[in-house]
Amino acid sequence: MALAVAPLIEVSAQQGVTVDPRPNIVLFMVDDMGWQDTSLPFWVEKTPLNRRYHTPNMERLASEGMMFTQAYACSVSSPSRVSLMSGMNAARHRVTNWTLEKNTSTDRKSPVLDFPAWNVNGICQVDNIPYTYCITSLPQLLKDAGYHTIHCGKAHWGAVDTPGENPHHFGFEVNIAGHAGGGVASYLGTNNFGNRTEGKPSPLQAVPGLKEYWGKDIFLTEALTLEALKSLDKAKNLGQPFYLYLSHYAVHIPIDRDKRFYSKYLEAGLSEKEAAYAALLEGMDKSLGDVLDWLEKNEEDRNTIIIFMSDNGGFSTDTAWRDPPLHTQNAPLNSGKGSAYEGGIRVPMIVKWPGTVKPGTTCGSYLMIEDFFPTILEMAGIRKFRTVQPIDGKSFVPLLKGTGDPSKERNLYWNYPNLWGNEGPGIGPTCTIRSGDWKLIYYYQTGEKELFNVRDDMGEKQNLAAQHPAIVKKLSKDLGQYLRKVKAQRPTFKSTGKSCPWPDEV
Repeated sequence: MALAVAPLIEVSAQQGVTVDPRPNIVLFMVDDMGWQDTSLPFWVEKTPLNRRYHTPNMERLASEGMMFTQAYACSVSSPSRVSLMSGMNAARHRVTNWTLEKNTSTDRKSPVLDFPAWNVNGICQVDNIPYTYCITSLPQLLKDAGYHTIHCGKAHWGAVDTPGENPHHFGFEVNIAGHAGGGVASYLGTNNFGNRTEGKPSPLQAVPGLKEYWGKDIFLTEALTLEALKSLDKAKNLGQPFYLYLSHYAVHIPIDRDKRFYSKYLEAGLSEKEAAYAALLEGMDKSLGDVLDWLEKNEEDRNTIIIFMSDNGGFSTDTAWRDPPLHTQNAPLNSGKGSAYEGGIRVPMIVKWPGTVKPGTTCGSYLMIEDFFPTILEMAGIRKFRTVQPIDGKSFVPLLKGTGDPSKERNLYWNYPNLWGNEGPGIGPTCTIRSGDWKLIYYYQTGEKELFNVRDDMGEKQNLAAQHPAIVKKLSKDLGQYLRKVKAQRPTFKSTGKSCPWPDEV
């Protein structure tokens, strides 16, 4: 339960009404968007993909805010989203893979390992549902402090038929199309966004609601944007600040064609699949522009914080650039979604905070997805709050204000004792630590360790473990101690039934 926060009230002489001067907050979350899936380079130079894609509104937002070149999430969706909602590291909350059906693991089978009984049902705000972690959620704290809370798009925090599948249960007063599904059956209104009308059950990934768009020639990204703007039209008359979590299903597969942008990429010489993916990205970017335009038109832009983020790296796990790529590519980063390598966990991030963040700036300090929880609360002026869960995240407000660097002397941790659906370099089960410029990856199945200096070797091409045994030993100890501290899980060997060793036991 949040401690009551009395909002600061000021009187508007022009309108003769009281207003709440606390900032509105828009969190614009993209699904599966890789570090390179944009015309805005998050590196020192433009890459082939930066020149291929067209995301002018990301460029616009960056010119008005701060880009983060070392922003990290988990390597798959649900762990990242749960960490954002709870402020906890995934090793602690144990929603370490993507959720969908009740009491059902989504792990790919392994001939060697059995995977732990992780929290397959996600998170809840009640403590009597098995395989869940009970939390006090970020939107609940914002709502309790007087924010109007709006969810639009993908949720993916809890399994079907559990309380966690419904955003209303986490303090969102408005829920548009959020449910247990982590993907989309169809982006096309002509396909009813995957819903069936002939009496047959719809697939689990069919997007709920949005019936006024069924049968119409409209793309899901546009429909969600229209509904989000309608919710903002209502919010502006409520006399309280709003928190909009606009969480697009884009750019997750399937790669359906957004007709608004598809032809221009086809005419530019891209393959049909690549043109469709580029159009999917530009449709997402147009949504961002529509939100920015609404804020300016309604004179809310100077009092609205906008945070842009992706939930994990791009889908491709290719190790190097190839032409044509597998509909997306993360090079020069290694691998992609589901991987402990940078391509799976480093994501694009931008923050605009008028009057606080210097426009057109770049931050090279690292941060983690659970840091959003305390940061957003601090942005909202909520300095005292209670949660039923411990908070692992650190506020990155000092980075935004230029008053400090919370990444100094701080380690980041990942634990993925699971096996995702794709093959590729760095695909789990792994645990990982980032400490300064050094990054250690430990493979549970083999006991292998890889050490990279990610400042000098962002593509993780040179394993330095043999050259720096002392650093490997220290990071293994730090990682093992942290995992034990938060009661993290690990796989077991089928042949013996014994747990895989912790990294400091090898």
